[in-house]
Amino acid sequence: MLRKIVTIVGTVGIFAGGFALIGVMGALRPKIAPKEVALAPPAVFYAVAEPKPVTLDVYAQGEVRPRTDINLTAEVAGRIVKTSDAFVVGGAFDEGDLLVKIEDADYRAALAGAKARVAQAEEQLRREEAESDLARKDYEALGRDADPSELTLRMPQLAQARAAFAAAKADMISAALELERTEIKAPFKGRVRERSAGVGQFISPGAPIGKIFATDVAEVRLPMTDGDLAKLGISIAFVETPETPGPAATLSATIAGEFHEWKARIARTDGAIDPSTRQISAIAVVDDPYGAGADNGAPLAIGLFVDARIVGKPIDSAVVLPRSALYGRDVVYVIREDDTLEERTVSIVSAEKDTITLAGGLEAGERVVTSPLRGARGGDKVSPTEETRIPGATRAGDEERAAVAEAVREGALQ
Repeated sequence: MLRKIVTIVGTVGIFAGGFALIGVMGALRPKIAPKEVALAPPAVFYAVAEPKPVTLDVYAQGEVRPRTDINLTAEVAGRIVKTSDAFVVGGAFDEGDLLVKIEDADYRAALAGAKARVAQAEEQLRREEAESDLARKDYEALGRDADPSELTLRMPQLAQARAAFAAAKADMISAALELERTEIKAPFKGRVRERSAGVGQFISPGAPIGKIFATDVAEVRLPMTDGDLAKLGISIAFVETPETPGPAATLSATIAGEFHEWKARIARTDGAIDPSTRQISAIAVVDDPYGAGADNGAPLAIGLFVDARIVGKPIDSAVVLPRSALYGRDVVYVIREDDTLEERTVSIVSAEKDTITLAGGLEAGERVVTSPLRGARGGDKVSPTEETRIPGATRAGDEERAAVAEAVREGALQ
């Protein structure tokens, strides 16, 4: 029992001595004063503002359509006896060309009968005029002072003869028109879109014969947003005039594996906004798309789907920056000479996929942050590292590097 007591007392003494030693060592440890850690300014990329003239182009797509597209119909009844060689799908014709001929024997006979009735009515009119004149002379020979009555002078008979003559002439003109309408001629220069009737077929007035369109002007409807109209500098109710011509445009498409371009211009805009898309269409026109307006013999065919690039209004002094420089709707951060940030509100005139174009808010040579900044505020210190290349822009030495690369490539080919 005594041995156990001695063992327990010894163990307690050892633990007590250990704790006492730890306390003494902690008291003798030198005290370290807390210091604030100086954080290095965040490294940022930047772009240098370089004002320069910029033209804001607008890109759109649309389908080529004719300005004039009509249904060709018959005005008289009859059997088709002849059609032009050009009256086929895709056929080309000039204004005044005969397209369809309808049998005209009945109409010629009707015209001959109308001419005979005109001759008879004219003879009757001349007779009544003579009778009226003779009646006046007879009345005057009697020596009467009172004016003769209209019935005495045969005025009603004369009026009836004149009316009959006028009606006969009207019937002759109508018969001549009916005969003329047996020849269906092209009202303009164009092409055949569809043919609905042929030789031997009997048609009635109003029956469809085909569809034709004019080739003097082709049009392309290009949907525009409000921002697009602002870039072009035109209004919703724009219509070109000799004093204010429309913006120039270039239409392009690939046909049979070859790339083609056609020169166009914006002639007008729609009179109303599309309620489904909230956009308005600008109409680009190409004169003589199958002739002088063709590209190396490739016409701007009706129904072709084309891409359009429209030349916008020029801005004398604009700054183009990477889109990553924009924070919020219209804020950028400028790096001052002391490498601190300054929040700047800018005027954005165009925002593309990779770039933004500013019309105001920056001075030439100012450095604009293009790196992501979280929680940044004006006055924060930053560390500018590398200039960001603006998409589409060139740097000093790019031409020399390109020339060296070309020389190396040519040497490798040799």
